[in-house]
Amino acid sequence: MHKGNPCIQYRIMEEKDLDQVCEIEQETFSQPWKREDFLQMIQQDHSLYIVAVQNETEIVIGGCGVRNILGEGEITNVVIRKEYRNQGFAYMMLQELILQGEAIGITDYTLEVRESNLAAINLYKKLDFHIEGIRKNFYEKPMENGIIMWKRKK
Repeated sequence: MHKGNPCIQYRIMEEKDLDQVCEIEQETFSQPWKREDFLQMIQQDHSLYIVAVQNETEIVIGGCGVRNILGEGEITNVVIRKEYRNQGFAYMMLQELILQGEAIGITDYTLEVRESNLAAINLYKKLDFHIEGIRKNFYEKPMENGIIMWKRKK
């Protein structure tokens, strides 16, 4: 696990975390995942989901997941509670996800991000993701293009 802020722990999501992760999803996305989606994610052998948790309070401040598809990691979602954004937690959480993903054989990572989500695009660039394409009208509510980004092992 990454150290970073000693008050925050980055670990694999457990069933006890589901309600809090769903709450963050609901407040963040126009089409949030359901509890069942997250439950499936933590039960599948080819998936990995990391949460950031305050040590003292056990409050989940964020989560991110990846599916391992023949050594390629599809990052499914990245979410941080509003009051914890822009403090480096998403960066640390994604670093942990990539580190643990590599341990299970993932060499390259891909994701889609809303074209207007410049904060997320910049975050992914800091983690060596590069824009490689656009999915026209990929997102709904509102309709928007998705930027395809990849982090490839050199």
